[in-house]
Amino acid sequence: MVSVDVYVNETTRRADVILPGPSPLRRSHYDLALYLFAVRNVARYSPPALPSEPDTPNEWVTLLRLTGIAAGLGPHADIAMLDEQVARALIQRACATPESPLFGRVIDDVLRELEPRVGPERLLDLMLRSGPYGDGFGARSDGPRLSLRALEDAPHGIDLGPLQPRLPDALRTPSGTIELAPEPIVADIERLRATLSAAALQDGRLVLVGRRQLRSNNSWMHNLPVLVKGKPRCTLHIHPDDAARHDLGDGDEARVSSRTGAIVAQVEVTDAVMPGVVSLPHGWGHAVAGTAQAVASAQPGTNSNVLADELLLDAVSGNAVLNGIPVELAPVRAAATV
Repeated sequence: MVSVDVYVNETTRRADVILPGPSPLRRSHYDLALYLFAVRNVARYSPPALPSEPDTPNEWVTLLRLTGIAAGLGPHADIAMLDEQVARALIQRACATPESPLFGRVIDDVLRELEPRVGPERLLDLMLRSGPYGDGFGARSDGPRLSLRALEDAPHGIDLGPLQPRLPDALRTPSGTIELAPEPIVADIERLRATLSAAALQDGRLVLVGRRQLRSNNSWMHNLPVLVKGKPRCTLHIHPDDAARHDLGDGDEARVSSRTGAIVAQVEVTDAVMPGVVSLPHGWGHAVAGTAQAVASAQPGTNSNVLADELLLDAVSGNAVLNGIPVELAPVRAAATV
């Protein structure tokens, strides 16, 4: 097992080799995910704030080297060659797409126009220039002409205007419409009704669901003092009716158990959850041997995955059930005397 990480955490402690990555301050950034939630069309590129360190290769170089090893080329594979192959594959797809401004172009010509950029910057420049706001590698003469160079010249980003309707043109469904009720899900409704009407959880059990919080969306945020200070966030949300039924109050410790295991969590009584439902945030449980996270280990929280049952599978997708896990609840003081 090989991991690329800056932490020895609950996952990477199991690796045979941990390869370090550079600090976020030493690498460039262009957001590909959160712009999907933007209220306007914007683009912004951030160059590295600090120079790279000679002994720490860029993450994309490490990943390409691992790709070379997996492909049987050995640890000394030509990284530049692998990087160019990735770029060529993207260019080839664009040159073969009629809707692309690169349709019909010669791959080598496009590759030369991207020089001397390599790695992620070359791919980003390609996607920006061949995208809906790009310069089209000379094919577009009006409107925005986006490129990586244009973003480098605009450190605060470029506002491309309000969002534009894209439906139905963006749909790729067989019907050409938004298919809100695909047949496999509709066919499973009767099983859902049977589950809801069954008295499976009327024996005192509850169902466990997860949750996310702004300052601890993912486990790596738990090793940053500024994000874990303050009141505990890894708490077990429980409805007041269920808390009274189980003789639990705010700050008490509760034992939560399932078929596969048991954990102890601090109770937070709230009507933000329904009766019969308890909630734990994911990404916690840092009190295990073999990690090296001083801040996270001091506030370990509870690992809800201990309660996940490998026998519970979603019938439609085949995925593991990670929400709605049947659990039993008991005060720690009562559980200790049993």
